[in-house]
Amino acid sequence: MPSSCDSLIEDIEDMVSSSDPTPHERQSARKSIIPRSRKKKELLINEELQADSLIPGTQKIWMRTWGCSHNNSDGEYMAGQLAASGYKMTDDPTEADLWLLNSCTVKNPAEDHFRNSIKKAQEQQKKVVVAGCVPQAQPRMDYLKGLSIIGVQQIDRVVEVVDEAVKGHSVRLLGQKKDGGRRLGGARLDLPKIRRNPLIEIISINTGCLNACTYCKTKHARGDLASYPIEELVERARQSFQEGVCEIWLTSEDTGAYGRDIGTDLPTLLWRLVEVIPEGAMLRLGMTNPPYILEHLEEMAKILNHPRVYAFLHVPVQSASDSVLMDMKREYCADDFKRVVDFLKERVPGITIATDIICGFPGETEEDFQETIDLVKCYRFPSLFINQFYPRPGTPAAKMEQVPAHVKKQRTKELSHLFHSYNPYDHKVGERQHVLVTEESFDAQYYVAHNKFYEQVLVPKRAEFKGKMIEVDIYEAGKHFLRGQPVEDSKPFTPSIAAPLRKGEVSGLMQEQIANGIQGHAAMPSSSVLLIGSYSLDREAVKKLGIGLALAAAVLAFIVEKLF
Repeated sequence: MPSSCDSLIEDIEDMVSSSDPTPHERQSARKSIIPRSRKKKELLINEELQADSLIPGTQKIWMRTWGCSHNNSDGEYMAGQLAASGYKMTDDPTEADLWLLNSCTVKNPAEDHFRNSIKKAQEQQKKVVVAGCVPQAQPRMDYLKGLSIIGVQQIDRVVEVVDEAVKGHSVRLLGQKKDGGRRLGGARLDLPKIRRNPLIEIISINTGCLNACTYCKTKHARGDLASYPIEELVERARQSFQEGVCEIWLTSEDTGAYGRDIGTDLPTLLWRLVEVIPEGAMLRLGMTNPPYILEHLEEMAKILNHPRVYAFLHVPVQSASDSVLMDMKREYCADDFKRVVDFLKERVPGITIATDIICGFPGETEEDFQETIDLVKCYRFPSLFINQFYPRPGTPAAKMEQVPAHVKKQRTKELSHLFHSYNPYDHKVGERQHVLVTEESFDAQYYVAHNKFYEQVLVPKRAEFKGKMIEVDIYEAGKHFLRGQPVEDSKPFTPSIAAPLRKGEVSGLMQEQIANGIQGHAAMPSSSVLLIGSYSLDREAVKKLGIGLALAAAVLAFIVEKLF
């Protein structure tokens, strides 16, 4: 189509006329040109870069986590990756640009809080990213429409999702991680994280479970059992101790089922872990269901007696009625639970057994409930988690005939009254105990320590006690705690092999830099050799040195960085 010009140019060559200077003449003319320097304005020197507020990585993020230790571990990993990429994590939701809400789907109230937080964020014009079990299990819920979602196995991609959410885009990553068709435990364990408590490392040893309990919504989110390899878990523990941690919590939906998908088991893992736990540091085992610990009772008793392992086990019974357990599809009977408790109480003197009970499960009769009451009277559990039954949408139990609300409430009240009628720690008064100090009490008046049986001991708030093993005389017992007076001649023992990270400091950052390439020269292959630039580090040789892979890699990386 002709242009508005009168004549058409057939080719760019037609634009050059015979009167124009030749290329040689143009080049010769440049020799007579003297460049003149332009004086810089002083304003330009002091001028600050005005960054666009939508540039990802410049925003403040507030994160809220609900639920179990596994969820808390996921939250720590997400916070660490965001901080490592430049985002600022804040404790003040009002000053945050984006809210990252990490949800729990176990109970209705937890989901209600989650939903209300989303609404509150939107009212305050905050960007929102959601994570955890609720959106993983029910991503099509109306109140999640238009929101960015991070799946429970996709937490290693939190930075990508937040970047897009900051720019106003909606991203949903809900896939499962697989290797050769086999489902993996989840994201890498060596990712950066910000520990909520710099003294405590939470390690997820597997995700999902083997059960299909009729009341459980978590199964919809976490899926079937997928365990991490033992070597990866041991290396994560080793790195944690090199960062000043003095206590490790093992967590999952069912720690007792660990390894059944990869040809190993929980005792094998625990024996490997205790080899790398420093003297005075402690390991706490997470929740395990009765069916998967029955065959390991002998080995578990030996492990729980180990001086660096808390003599504590959380074994949920849920109900003492076999008919109710059958309706729940718990895959054990009340006698199985009793066998676990009786065996461990005999072989591990003083052991603390914590348990869970659901009141008012569909079809529960007064006789069924009385069996549960009798069980609690018999064992007088020092730690008892009482839950009124809530039907979770999409679960088989939600379709069963429900116990009337007032009956569920009454049974919950009756069981709670029984639990508060006895004091499990009165006989501890007068004892001398070694306790590990790791936390601060809610009222900030004491430090919180735990003895060998993971009983909570309140001690004076002295700075020199934090992160130390100290000796105390127990002088008072409450329903949920003991009070201890430090022994005068006893000196605090430091279990940590390094100074703890500061509150809010990113853990594992060097590991992440190595994995992604330090200044473009490093790589972390899956082989037994760590490559940094053209240099290599044999993992087995490092183990013999006893300094750990993370520390050796950091030293070598520093040297390589200087060389390059």
